[in-house]
This record gives sequence, C-alpha cells and structure tokens, in this order.
Amino acid sequence: MPTVLRTGPYRLYFYSHEPNEPPHIHIDRDNQSCKYWLTPIVLARNLGFSAKELRVIEKIIDQNKQYLLEAWDGHHRY
Repeated sequence: MPTVLRTGPYRLYFYSHEPNEPPHIHIDRDNQSCKYWLTPIVLARNLGFSAKELRVIEKIIDQNKQYLLEAWDGHHRY
C-alpha cells in the first residue's frame, strides 16, 4: 500500500494491485476510511467520516489531483 501523500491527519494511498478499477485514492485517519474516484472526483465509499470532513478531504484531493493521477499512472504502469 504505497502512501502517496500525508497531509494533516490524513494518509492518502492506493493498493498495489487493483488493475480493474479506474484511478482512485484511499484515505485513512485513525479508524476512519474512505475511497474517492479521481476522474471525476467522486466519493466511492465512506467508513466513518462526517460530511464536513469529507468536504475537507475532497478539497485536498482536488488540490493534489494531478499529482495523485501521476502517482497512480506511475505505479500501475507495468
């Protein structure tokens, strides 16, 4: 699970082997977790984050979208 970005209390990462899914990012904080599709930025799954915190996370993803997509492409290119 390569960590792509750490910002504040959040760890953004992806799993090494998810070949059948479009680009996305997993985000954890403590025992909470969510997953966002990157193009477009859409919440795919949420386990514990409040709506307010999801808006903060979505803003982080939006501000780093190009970097996250490049990291996805670089890691998943075989």
